[in-house]
Amino acid sequence: MSAPAIRVSDEVQEAVRQGRPVVALESTIFTHGLPRPRNLEVALEAEESLRAQGVVPATIGVFAGRPTVGLSTEEITKLSEEDDVAKVSLRDLPVVSTLGLHGGTTVAATAFLAHRAGIKVFSTGGLGGVHHGAAQTFDESADMTTLAQTPVLVVSAGVKSILDVAATLERFETLNIPVLGFGTTKYPGFYVSDSGHEIAYSISTPEEAAAVLASRDALELPQAVLIANPVAEDKQLPPAELDAILARAWEQAERAGISGNDTTPFLLDFIQRDTGGRSLEVNIAVYRGNVALGGRIAAALTR
Repeated sequence: MSAPAIRVSDEVQEAVRQGRPVVALESTIFTHGLPRPRNLEVALEAEESLRAQGVVPATIGVFAGRPTVGLSTEEITKLSEEDDVAKVSLRDLPVVSTLGLHGGTTVAATAFLAHRAGIKVFSTGGLGGVHHGAAQTFDESADMTTLAQTPVLVVSAGVKSILDVAATLERFETLNIPVLGFGTTKYPGFYVSDSGHEIAYSISTPEEAAAVLASRDALELPQAVLIANPVAEDKQLPPAELDAILARAWEQAERAGISGNDTTPFLLDFIQRDTGGRSLEVNIAVYRGNVALGGRIAAALTR
């Protein structure tokens, strides 16, 4: 008999079976998003902080071709230290599985694997969305279409400020994906607590988030529920400074002829260099806040 396509750790399987709180965590944050050794520190800290809340962490990635829900500490360490780890979206899963590759899973792939394992809550940093100029390039993240058909709850700090936030919110509406602010109707912009765009609904407690999820399930709707959790104002990048940095970054990208898939890593690297690494600390603060809130929502779901 062949091994199952998805490996779920014994701890995660048992927690899901018993109805205990579980939070899914993605792996691209430590395979592609953060420099060494901070990447491993942040990955392990996220797991430890959930355990301290009485929540089971389920870090998700691809290890030696096996999509895995509940990576071990040794596997997380290996993926954090390897140079040739693939960035795996949903479309890539069958390919990296066949080729036996290591992979860090994006929001799309992580949400899919979490749902397949019976996990209802997923905490991440920022979501993918619509890129500037998408009307010509059709450059939109697979996160959106995947979340339109994957019934999990995702805690994020909005989408990265380098994206077209207005167009992304329009796409969420078209795809019937509800977006709820946690304690706010101002949609966050990852590095900043307010992207300048309003959303229609907000909730103020983890219990309200759990109730929305229960209502979604009672209606048998297929899409994710997005909880937009802004970074604390005292930890954000000053909005005016970020606007100026982005203007310089876009100008330099255009001058260098950078386009397509190369644009996002270029812009993020520019922001990090231009802020002297301060954007990295904001990134980590964002993630910590979302992991903590995800844990509280997962606990509320089990009460």
